[in-house]
Amino acid sequence: MFQPFEPDKTPYDLIGGADALRRLVEAFYKRVAQHPDLKPIFPEDLVPVREKQYKFLTQFLGGPPLYSQEYGPPMLKARHMKFPITPRRARAWLACMSEAMDEAGIQGPIRDFVFQRLTLTAHHMVNTPDGQEPY
Repeated sequence: MFQPFEPDKTPYDLIGGADALRRLVEAFYKRVAQHPDLKPIFPEDLVPVREKQYKFLTQFLGGPPLYSQEYGPPMLKARHMKFPITPRRARAWLACMSEAMDEAGIQGPIRDFVFQRLTLTAHHMVNTPDGQEPY
């Protein structure tokens, strides 16, 4: 498998650790709050969601297991089943994340690697066909 980084460093390390992830999550949720396809499935107060996302991404990218320590195993699909996630919403989520990665300064092969993993995850989360979401 192609690895765009040194074997002794995780993607978490290579994107810049906690500081880079904080910038990424802030930039991402700034976009989510304004996106017409995503806003309906997120709470008005994004602060708790941002913190969960930060903890999840930290763990997802090989940093400390912050998410599991507080919430247990991620079980992403099960935790998101109550939200109508359509292919269009998955694409919108990825577009917001791509723009946030640009804003956070995550570039090069590590950006491509991380975005590829997030793309697989976003498509895995789809649970509702386009046009069938209740909101």
